[in-house]
Amino acid sequence: MFIDVKVDPQTALQPELVKKLVEVCPVGIFAQAEGGALRIVEENLDECVLCDLCIEAAPKGAVKVIKLYE
Repeated sequence: MFIDVKVDPQTALQPELVKKLVEVCPVGIFAQAEGGALRIVEENLDECVLCDLCIEAAPKGAVKVIKLYE
């Protein structure tokens, strides 16, 4: 695993923002769980291309992509 993704809990519960995150990620890291909450697709994390589209789609500081390498 090369990265981790953290999403603010309030953001993860907002259906419109969840939908936007699902749509913008080119590698399917985000999914909408039953009930509309955000679900991180753990098996896709290593596919992240560091495009920052998720960061741009969410309110400032709501999504963090954490590099687990130097």
